[in-house]
Formats: sequence, C-alpha cells, structure tokens
Amino acid sequence: MTTPPFVHPGMRLPFVLLVTCFAAWGIAANMTDPLVQVFSRIFSMSTLQASLVQFAYYGAYFLLALPAAFINRRWSFKTGILTGLGCAILGAFLFYPAAQAMTFGFFLAALFLLAGGLSILETSANPFVMAMGPGANATRRLNLAQAFNPVGTNIGVFLAATLILPQLNQASAADRAAMTAGALRAVQQAELQAVMTPYVGFAFVLLAIWVAIALIRMPTRREAAEGGAVHFGATLRRLSRNRHYVFGVVAQFFNVAAQTCIWTFTIQYAMATLGGTEAQAGWYLQASLIVFLVSRFVMVGLMGVVRPALLLAGMALAGTGLCLFAAGGPGMAGVWAVVALSACLSLMFPTIYGIALEGLGEDTKFGAAGLVMAILGGALMPMVQGAILDAQGAQLSFVVPGLCFLVVAAFGVFDLRRRR
Repeated sequence: MTTPPFVHPGMRLPFVLLVTCFAAWGIAANMTDPLVQVFSRIFSMSTLQASLVQFAYYGAYFLLALPAAFINRRWSFKTGILTGLGCAILGAFLFYPAAQAMTFGFFLAALFLLAGGLSILETSANPFVMAMGPGANATRRLNLAQAFNPVGTNIGVFLAATLILPQLNQASAADRAAMTAGALRAVQQAELQAVMTPYVGFAFVLLAIWVAIALIRMPTRREAAEGGAVHFGATLRRLSRNRHYVFGVVAQFFNVAAQTCIWTFTIQYAMATLGGTEAQAGWYLQASLIVFLVSRFVMVGLMGVVRPALLLAGMALAGTGLCLFAAGGPGMAGVWAVVALSACLSLMFPTIYGIALEGLGEDTKFGAAGLVMAILGGALMPMVQGAILDAQGAQLSFVVPGLCFLVVAAFGVFDLRRRR
C-alpha cells in the first residue's frame, strides 16, 4: 500500500513559509499575555481593567475572521495571508507612537490592529495547510504546522521576560501615587519604552516574511474553481445545522479561553504563591511554554497511533484535574500544576480545528472563520478570571479554566460517539 504524500507536489516551500507564520503569531500572543500584569503596574490598574488587553487582542480576532473568509473565498489564501501580515505589521509599528503618547488606549488600538491582522493570517493559513496535501492526513499536517507555534510562543515569553518585565519599576500603586507628576512620568516613560521595543522589532520580522511570501509562487490547486460568487446565507445555514461543527466552535471558544486564562495569570499565580517580582515569576510562564513546545511534538507522534478525539478528551479531563489541584493553593506543587497545564493545551487548538472542519467541503473557508472567531473566548473569560482574582485571589481563579476544559472534553467524547 502506497503511503500518501505529506504535502502535494510544489507545496513544500509554501508549507515551510507558512510554518514561519504559525511561529509569528505565537510570538505576538505570548508577548501580549504578560502585558496584563505590566499595564496593571504601569498605570496602577486593577487586574480586571488591565484585562482589556486580552479583550482588545482576542476581540480583534473575532471581528476580523469573517472578513478574512470573504478575502479567501473571493481571491485566494495567499491574498488573505499577505493582507493579514500587512495589518499586523502596521499594528506592531504603532507601538512606537503609543509609547510616545503614553496612554493605555493607544496601546489597545495598536494591539487591536496587530491582532486583527493575525486573525486574517490565521484564518487563511490554517485551512491552507489542510489543503496542501491529502485529506487523510490533514489534521496531522495541521498539528505539525501548529507544532511550530509554541516555538514562537517561547520566543514571545522570552522577549517579555528579558526585555519588558525586568524593566518594570517595583514601586507600588501607593508609591506611584505619592510621586510628583514629573517623577511618575519618567518612570512610566522608561517602562513603556521597554514595552515598545520588542513589538517594533517584531514588525520588521513580519515585514521580511511578507516579502518572502509575496515573491514566491504558491500553487492554489482547487481555489480557482471555488472562487467567484459568495452565497453567504446558504453557507451559514448549512454550518449552523451541522451539530458537529457547531459543537467544535463552542469547544474552540472554551479551549482558547482556558489557554488565555492560564498563560495570562501564571505570573500572578506564581507571585501570590511564592512571592517575588514579575521578572522572577515570568520564568514559570517560560517553563510552561517549553512544556507546550515539547508536548506539541509528542502529541503529533501519538496521533499516529491514538485517535485525535480520544487524546483531546483525555488531556482535557487531565487539565480540569490540574486546575482544581492548583485552585487548592498547595504552594510550589500548585505552581508546577499550572505549568503542567500547557501539556494538556498543546494539542487542543489544531485538533479541535481539524476535527470540526472534516467533511465541510466548499464551506471550509467560512467554517475556518467561525473557528477563528471562537477565539473570542480569549477576550471574555480572562476578564471573568481577573474579576475572581481581584476578589478571591489567584489560586481560586483557576477554577475558571478548569470548567472550560470540561467543555473541550465533552466535544472529544461527542466526536468519538458520532464516529462509533
């Protein structure tokens, strides 16, 4: 029996270039996670107020995913990828004037444009990777491409841990309130310059990727036949009647919610449990992303022998158990439980994505947009956890991602029963 090729002929170089995009949006997402703690200190905000960072970031993902589907349907995946990269480049460059203006709202606007571009990029890149080879190994191919996303997430956390967090002045909100206006402005200016630097550098990296993709010819195979008129109403009706797809969107909402909550509040959990500074606690977030990176490759291997839905359900249940353990606040063991949660997260996004899109045919591009719009979970649930953290403490707040994991487990079981 002949083994099907991993990618179609002529798709190897485009596949490699797309892999760099998966790493790129990982960098952006995980440079952004620590900004909740960063801005809460710089501007003396509550955790709930600073969580608007994630609301702006993942809210942009929600709003721009559907326009991306129209771009992909009307033109091509390559057009969507270049459009997304272009918007992200502009958003990252906006961090420079935001640092000069020194206003929280300007940073939120820059984050919104950056994330909106990445939403278009992700909505285009994920289904393109699935279409680059035989359908039989599409979910595994997407998992391999997504395995390079944690390479980017580790780089993002490393940049935050080395370029941003150590530059935070350790003055408390009370200390800052007692400063003169000039002294406070000088402190904030130095801190915001530290925030700006890695984002502007990231803009130049994205620009290099944009040029490389623009110059290379990307075969689109069946895309020409799929283009033309867009029958959005009929497509939406078919998707909304597909219970398997709809449950997949719901599962993706809660998966991204769990991931964002865990990585956003790992620093606060470590500080509340062990004490120390943001820079010291930031290394536990770095450890989480290393676990995520290694586990993603392990999961790709396991999918060769274990059904993806079974792995998904098992890891989601393990995630719930770890969250409940961490919520008990058992010191260092709780911190390592939070770190271990990244192993549970490692396979979830691409696995839910691949399973939910199976069999959608001509509706795949708009189906992909729905799954990216589900990233709205990352905008809403961190605000819920932030409110609980302000009221009850960091430990108890980890009940929130624990409940999110239960929904993901239910989707895995649903898929297994459906196939049976």
